[in-house]
This record gives sequence, structure tokens and C-alpha cells, in this order.
Amino acid sequence: MFSTIHEVEAFFNQRKALGIKPGLERMHELLSRLGHPEKKMKAIHVAGTNGKGSTIHFLNAALRANDYDTGIFTSPSFTGLTGHILLNNRSISDAVFIEILNDMYPHIIWMDKQDLAPTEFEILTAAAFVYLGNHGDVTLVETGMGGRFDTTNLFKPILSIITNIALDHADYLGSTAEEIAYHKAGIIKKNVPVIVGEMNKSALKVVMKEIEQQQASYSILNKDYSYRRVDHSQKIVWESGARKLSLELAMQGAHQLQNVAIVLRALEEIEKMGYALNWEKTLTALSKTTAPGRYEVLQENPTVIVDAAHNPDGIHAFIQTTENLFPDTEKHLITAMFKDKDTEEMLRLLGMHFTAITLTSFHHPRAASAKDLYDQTVASEKAYCESWTEAVDRALDKEEPCFITGSLHFITLVRNYLQEKSKKM
Repeated sequence: MFSTIHEVEAFFNQRKALGIKPGLERMHELLSRLGHPEKKMKAIHVAGTNGKGSTIHFLNAALRANDYDTGIFTSPSFTGLTGHILLNNRSISDAVFIEILNDMYPHIIWMDKQDLAPTEFEILTAAAFVYLGNHGDVTLVETGMGGRFDTTNLFKPILSIITNIALDHADYLGSTAEEIAYHKAGIIKKNVPVIVGEMNKSALKVVMKEIEQQQASYSILNKDYSYRRVDHSQKIVWESGARKLSLELAMQGAHQLQNVAIVLRALEEIEKMGYALNWEKTLTALSKTTAPGRYEVLQENPTVIVDAAHNPDGIHAFIQTTENLFPDTEKHLITAMFKDKDTEEMLRLLGMHFTAITLTSFHHPRAASAKDLYDQTVASEKAYCESWTEAVDRALDKEEPCFITGSLHFITLVRNYLQEKSKKM
């Protein structure tokens, strides 16, 4: 049993040793023993290779602007364990989190003895369902990995969203768009509406097959709703049936325009369900929305921008945004990546667009070493530094903008480090 958050953190660190285990039988058992808290949630389920987090931030901002209490379960967290579970933008309190885990603990111990030991993320997901099942008007749930066999995929949502399909997590989800689409499409449920973003024909065919099997209504980007960008700006004109809207985003990047287009269509669907929306308030909220780690300016003089681009599609979007905003500037990049990602392709892309690249690493069993990343990088100027804090400190001594990208875990460390430094100045 637990009395402090430090004891809880130590417990979760111990569970990391179980790693990622396939199958949903442990979650079925745990949720059953907890009285099926997931059945109490009115939730929107969001899957996709990229854009899940931004989509949830947009949805949350729109719903909050219309005075709805919104819960969020997201991963990873930029603010520790409790940062995965939010209600009205506030993390679950340490006291409530501890109370929930103490209630869960006897069930976890029983399952351990039955060779059904739940993983760290399974326990966290179940705790989120317990809390969010009792709080909020709408819950926004982000899949961890994939969809069909993802730990979160044990509830019936009011709406499903698939943002896009691209290659990522090949070891778990497959090496083709069709295989990955099969996993993402697993969040589609019987008679539950689906909003679909942009994807190639082969992936869409897989998604449509699932939609037909589940007899779900659907809306597909560029078919049932659409948007156009205005003059390379962050302004879009969006259309769905007779409705035509325009707004300009604070979040940078062409990919965010697609994310908000998906969200606008999702909000239309939510409105049909009886959720009253003031569209003027909604558009204002969307236009002001920002998200941590998504092309985020952490400081000026020198400019430091962090972006959690952790697969080739994400890197493409990161480069496109950088070239648009800093077209004629010398650009220094710092990056660290997980070794099970497509590091070679990501580094090839980055090497074509940055003046100098520093490869680094961080403490995590999946982290690639700085030297391995250095050996894979083809750039006019490159260096490696095993200490990421040292690499960041060196960048802060230079005048040119510094861009930091890579795994979400790495970006979280960098954000926390720079924010702590700014407090001391």
C-alpha cells in the first residue's frame, strides 16, 4: 500500500521491468475486478501515427470554451505520472491518485500471483478509467500504440478519430501502411461515428473495411469535409456540407491545419449528439490553442524550439515548418532518438536541412547512443555528445536558433531542464 507519491513512482518504476506485453487479457481482468469503470465514461478515442496529442489539445480547448468539464488520458506525460490524467487541464492530485492505486493494489497483487501481472501502462490506464469514469462531461483518450490491441481499447466511445496512417512502431505494428491501418482501425466500434484524416488509398481501404464491418457512420477528409490553407499562413478555410468556417492558428506547421480540420468535423458530430456549441467561442479557443512539445518556443535570445518529431512523417512536418519560418537562417539541431525507430531515414532527412547537427542520448533502455546516431548522420557539420544537458548548454551559448527534436521522452527531459534553468535566472 502507498502513502506518498514517491512510493507510487517507485512502484511504477519496478513495473517497467515487465516491458510491453501483447494482449488485452490482463486489462480485461483488471477492469473487471475494478467493476468496469470504463463503462461510465463518455469518451472520444483518438488514434493515428501523428497528431493525436495536438488533436486532443484542440478538442479540449473547444469543449472547455463551451463550459464542458473535460477529462484527458494521454501519453507520454510532460509532468510525471499524474500528468497522464487531467480534468479541466489539471493533473489528478497526488492524494486521489494514491487512493485509487491503493484500491487497485490488492487486485494487482492477485493478478501477479496468477501470472497475469499487469504492466506499468496497463495499471496507469485502469487508474485513469477509474478517475475519469467518475468525472467530466467528455473524456478524451489517446491510444498508446496502434489501436486494436492497445491498452486503452476496452471501452465503447461516443466518437472515434483516426488522424492519419504512416510508418512507425514497425516492430509492433508492421512495416506497411495496410498493417498499421489494421491496428489503428481497431478503435472503430459498432455504430460509433468515425472521423478519418488523410491517408493513402491502401490504408483507407483497410479502414473502410472495418467501418463497414462495424456499421459505423464516417467522414473522410477531402471527401466529406475539406480545408484549404491561405497563402502559406496558419489560416484555413474549412468546409463541411453547407458550413464554411475560417480561422488562424497559433500552433505552427501545416500538419496542425489538418489536425484542426479533423477536430472541426468531430465537433460537428458531437453537436449532433446534443452537446451545445457556441461556434464563435469554439473558433476563438481553437485559434489560441498551443501544446507542449509541438513546435514550441521555449526561449528567445537565442531562440530555442522543441518539437517531438519521432518518426519520418513527423520529421517531414518539422522540417517543412522550420523552412517556412526560418528560410534564410543558419540552423543548429540537437537530436536524440529511440534505437527501434527508423533513425537512418530521419537523420537522412535532417542532414539535408540543418547547418549543423549535434547527436546526443538520454537515459532510457530504448535510447540510441550518440555515437551510433553520429555514424548514421550525413551532414556538412556534425558532432556527438553523450550528455544531452551539455549539448543543450553549449547551444545556449550560440547566437543562431537552436532546434531540438527527437523522441517524446527526450523532449520531455529538455523541456523540464530549460524551464528549471529559466526559473533560476
